[in-house]
Amino acid sequence: MILVVDENISFAEEAFSQFGEVRLLPGRKITRETLLSADALIVRSITKVDGNLLRDTPVKFVGTATIGTDHIDLEYLKSNKIIFKDAAGCNADAVAEYVFTSISLLANEYSFSFEEKTLGVIGVGNIGSRVARLAESVGMKVLKNDPPLQRRTGSNEYVSLEKALNADIITFHVPLNLEGVDKTFHLINAEKLSSLKRGTILINASRGQVIDNSLLVKFIKEKSLLVNLDVWENEPDINIDLLNQVCIATPHIAGYSLEGKINGTVIIYNALCSFLQVKPMWNPIFQKVRENEIIINYNGKLTATLNNMFKSAYAIKEDDTRMRIIENLDKKDRSAYFDKLRKEYPFRREFSNYKAVISNGDERILNIIKSFRFQVEII
Repeated sequence: MILVVDENISFAEEAFSQFGEVRLLPGRKITRETLLSADALIVRSITKVDGNLLRDTPVKFVGTATIGTDHIDLEYLKSNKIIFKDAAGCNADAVAEYVFTSISLLANEYSFSFEEKTLGVIGVGNIGSRVARLAESVGMKVLKNDPPLQRRTGSNEYVSLEKALNADIITFHVPLNLEGVDKTFHLINAEKLSSLKRGTILINASRGQVIDNSLLVKFIKEKSLLVNLDVWENEPDINIDLLNQVCIATPHIAGYSLEGKINGTVIIYNALCSFLQVKPMWNPIFQKVRENEIIINYNGKLTATLNNMFKSAYAIKEDDTRMRIIENLDKKDRSAYFDKLRKEYPFRREFSNYKAVISNGDERILNIIKSFRFQVEII
């Protein structure tokens, strides 16, 4: 076989060389010409996979090592009998950890606690459900909005978008739907932005187009919004004015933990094995994190304690600092730098690799720490 694979997919050659020749290419340089002799295509979110890319190629298997499928023409694949697999859920824990690391950072900077805030979770799938569960564990009131899930389950645990947008903190975990009853393209438009309370915290780690970025610049000032963006409209050519206004800026890396990336590769690898009816032979090895102990001196202040833990495991401010270098670059160099940040992103490890060493914690704080998947040692 010949497999064309995005070069940013972790362990791609190690995993997929079992099947034949692996050709690693930058995701933006995968073209129809590069696929004229390919049997399988494995991509990430930056490669648009449709008829223009696949027409008259021998590709019979397409995998995306990502959770979203808005870059995939599913109808084209189905009509041409091309097997498809995504990696839904592969980095759900990483994104949930990203969300709480950013909230706790803002809580520290603006002096508020988890318990006093209401969290609106827009999209309650693999990621949103984790975020909601963790928020409840730290005492936040949670407003869940997910119309497709509400229709499917008939549950009354979901609220309208308007009610969810009345929360103190709003986090987005929806797919990008360009049309239809569940359209999410510019879900947050001028009307929705104008309805937000002053000082609302917005976190978007889903797709950049969910929020109208050009309008968001205006409303950040008018509504004194505190905004954390991991995803941007028109990536990698992002809105510099918006970058200047947000509190935390990162280059679409919320799910870029080592575990999340490898999980994505494993899911696609297993799907390809199933398609080819061969026995899986590859198992990734995760190295242990050295110096993984986080000493906890708990003084009854939950939010401050968790902030210290989260930033010990994930230095999100370093991501923000690297991102802001874009502001000082020539316009012609910005897009390349954005892609470089993603390609050369230093893998972070998920909370489950770290141990909280605590001597004076009560049962509540111990249960909360465990809910975030930290190991716990009581001394």
